[in-house]
Amino acid sequence: MANHQTTAGGHPDMDYAEHESTYKLFLALTKWGTIGVIAIVVFMAVTLL
Repeated sequence: MANHQTTAGGHPDMDYAEHESTYKLFLALTKWGTIGVIAIVVFMAVTLL
């Protein structure tokens, strides 16, 4: 079997700061996208009914 040696901090070739910032961006876009869609649906419900 292969002998994989990793440190407690994770794999040394991975840029964990970049992963965290990308995940935070993903969460922000998901939150604001959801809020935007809800706003559009509410607007359509008010104006079209």
